[in-house]
Amino acid sequence: MQIIQSKNELRKAVKSVKRKGKTIGFVPTMGFLHQGHLSLIRRAREENDIVVVSIFVNPTQFGPNEDLDAYPRDAQRDSDLMVAETVDIAFYPTVDALYPKGYTTYVEVQGPMTQVLCGRSRPTHFRGVTTIVTKLFNLVSPDRAYFGQKDAQQATVIQQMVRDLDFDLQVVVCPIVREADGMAMSSRNTYLTPGQRADAPMLNRALLDTKEMIEKGERSVAVVSRNIEKQISGIEDATIDYVAVVNAHTLEEMEMLSGEMLVALAVKFGRTRLIDNIRIEV
Repeated sequence: MQIIQSKNELRKAVKSVKRKGKTIGFVPTMGFLHQGHLSLIRRAREENDIVVVSIFVNPTQFGPNEDLDAYPRDAQRDSDLMVAETVDIAFYPTVDALYPKGYTTYVEVQGPMTQVLCGRSRPTHFRGVTTIVTKLFNLVSPDRAYFGQKDAQQATVIQQMVRDLDFDLQVVVCPIVREADGMAMSSRNTYLTPGQRADAPMLNRALLDTKEMIEKGERSVAVVSRNIEKQISGIEDATIDYVAVVNAHTLEEMEMLSGEMLVALAVKFGRTRLIDNIRIEV
């Protein structure tokens, strides 16, 4: 595996790959890799000649009082995992390299898509996401880029950005990878206390219960939302940020359930904010 920190060195490596007519699959991450990330890397390995993974904790997608400084990091562990998955290039840029002194340019998907769900409580988050992803796309020039369904809003926003800005690449969204008890894998899961970790799978159970309700004929957003809220409100130390049902493609909120929808939630266990979702079609 080639480890690269320099933008210029990365560009040279990418140009060499392109000259040989090889395809590039790209997995952007913030590191502290888990099986969810590895599933993206494996998919990229299956579908491309060369796999590039970036490891960068992006400061512009963290708001005030969020966990930028505390975000888990383990470069050696990440490197070992990537080697085991036969990653070709690992890109480890520094903050100063990607946001040098005097940096003033940001990319933003405007409108409801970035204002609902996580956008309500994290108003600057998606501007940071789309800015860094744009920069990485320009540096890596991938044929395909891989994102997880757990971050469904992020994936949808990036798909919109790719369409709007005419990026010549395919955004591939891969299924959520879960622990044995159903909890969605996340780097932030390490923040949870043992008690919180024992309670956290309730998020997935509430989503599965909602799916069952809808399959049995329930069509009221208010009813299914209240059902989720009732289940989660019974968990000690859990505070609901949002429970929402939106169109799976536009993220517009719905009143009655129809078509392809995304049932999504965000819940804080103490100071740890967890998200989960499920796609349902009727």
